Amino acid sequence: MKFVNNDGGRAAAGFVGTTGDCVTRAIAIATQRSYQEIYDLINQFATHERTGTRKKRRSSARSGVFKGTTTKIMKQLGWVWVPTMTIGSGCKVHLRDGELPSGRLVVSVSKHWVAVIDGVIHDNHDPSRDGSRCVYGYWMEAQS
Repeated sequence: MKFVNNDGGRAAAGFVGTTGDCVTRAIAIATQRSYQEIYDLINQFATHERTGTRKKRRSSARSGVFKGTTTKIMKQLGWVWVPTMTIGSGCKVHLRDGELPSGRLVVSVSKHWVAVIDGVIHDNHDPSRDGSRCVYGYWMEAQS
């Protein structure tokens, strides 16, 4: 798969250094919204999360977003989830040419989220593992 180095507007928004903001970056790139807008949206949703004995912290646009919060945000933005893997099914779709549909996607892979636009990876590094990285599913724009 082709790769384009893209920080999603992070540097332009005034953020520096490295961090675990892959969800923020991927959503900003795929939805064509500003990094700051998505950053603020994630942190706004995070304020409504509950913590407890098993879940010690809340989501953060800077250091990681829980799956449930990502789901709420993407649904609010009008995107739909397409699973590509189920428990026990094994890996059927990889980050490689021809295995994902065209269009703007926010793709879930192991411990990472990445934007894929018309078969091109947009991220600050190439997460494809030479085409062997398994895709768990992806968010795509809802068809009108």
